[in-house]
Amino acid sequence: MTPRRNRRAGVEDRWKKADGSPSANAGKGKRWRARYVDDQSQEHSKGFDRKVDAQRWLDNIVTSQVTGNYIDPKLGKITFASFYREWSSRQVWETNTRRQMDLTARTILFGDVALSDLRASHFETWVKIMQDQPLAPRTIQTRMMNVRSVLKAAIRDRALASDPSQRVALPRVRRAEAAMQIPTSAEVGLLVESAPEGFSAFVALCAFAGLRSGEAAALQVGDFDFLRREIKVQRQSQRVRSGVVEVRAPKYGSERVVSAPSGLLDLVAEHIRLHRFGEDPARWLFPGLNGNPMESNMVGTRWRKARGAASVDLHLHALRHYFASGLIHAGCDVVTVQRALGHSSASVTLDTYSHLWPKAEDRTRKAAEELVGDALKGTADALRTDTPD
Repeated sequence: MTPRRNRRAGVEDRWKKADGSPSANAGKGKRWRARYVDDQSQEHSKGFDRKVDAQRWLDNIVTSQVTGNYIDPKLGKITFASFYREWSSRQVWETNTRRQMDLTARTILFGDVALSDLRASHFETWVKIMQDQPLAPRTIQTRMMNVRSVLKAAIRDRALASDPSQRVALPRVRRAEAAMQIPTSAEVGLLVESAPEGFSAFVALCAFAGLRSGEAAALQVGDFDFLRREIKVQRQSQRVRSGVVEVRAPKYGSERVVSAPSGLLDLVAEHIRLHRFGEDPARWLFPGLNGNPMESNMVGTRWRKARGAASVDLHLHALRHYFASGLIHAGCDVVTVQRALGHSSASVTLDTYSHLWPKAEDRTRKAAEELVGDALKGTADALRTDTPD
């Protein structure tokens, strides 16, 4: 289908005047000039030796304007690094997000390549180098996702026609059920008992309330309602750099109230009595330096001591998995688990923990076993009590 002609576009013979007589340019440079005007009323032109090539180029331009896929040639010449610097300066990212995005931008190999010149091969080479370092598949996927957010912004700003990284293969990530560490209750008990002084309550809050490390670190004494047996999760602690801690809302807007068991609240109350006695409800439950709450480096040091003393090789985040698995085993539905963990949606909960919920065949088997028990109970009793003549 031939695109509708743009009245502000056309192909001109530079070697002839309108009346057909030779122009002053006759025999100089490329004969045919294709020109068009963009949405900002800026004229663009390009020279060709053959009229058919000029017309084909112009038709493609006009088609892209009609379909909304037009790319400004000047914007297409902007390098990836230049576009990222300008675009990232306008983003309202949190500190950790900016740190991760900047780290990704520093590791790419195509920062000086114009956006219009980016090809799948640029991304394939980058992925292969990261894999050979080696970086974990999850890390590679996260960095590619960061790069694609930049490309998406470039497409939105019409500096790029399409995402050249879309079909690039990434390393496989292990299935959740294979990669997830879930400690046993015995291991969790050992970790709570083996934690350094003043850190047992921290371990317990992660294991029995499902708090993220940063959320537990930013708790204040006033966040606990011992009568209602509730914990308000309203903030998290995040290390910016040495000596600088940022306290902000929990990630993904997961501010919530967690229903707490009495045993956990007893541990917290004892922690307050021994380590945080006072009247100010805003005092940090786990204080750090310079009036700040504990930050990730301090948490990590204490966690390594706890797991070393308990001879348990686990990541701290495994305690959150322990809490989630306990809720699921107790029969809690997806929405209940989502709210308790502070996930942004039920789909995130399912993506992470779907393998822990009973499968259809498990429920079928259990139901059938109950039917067998109910139906044959009398027969079994009779068989046991009947005696031969």
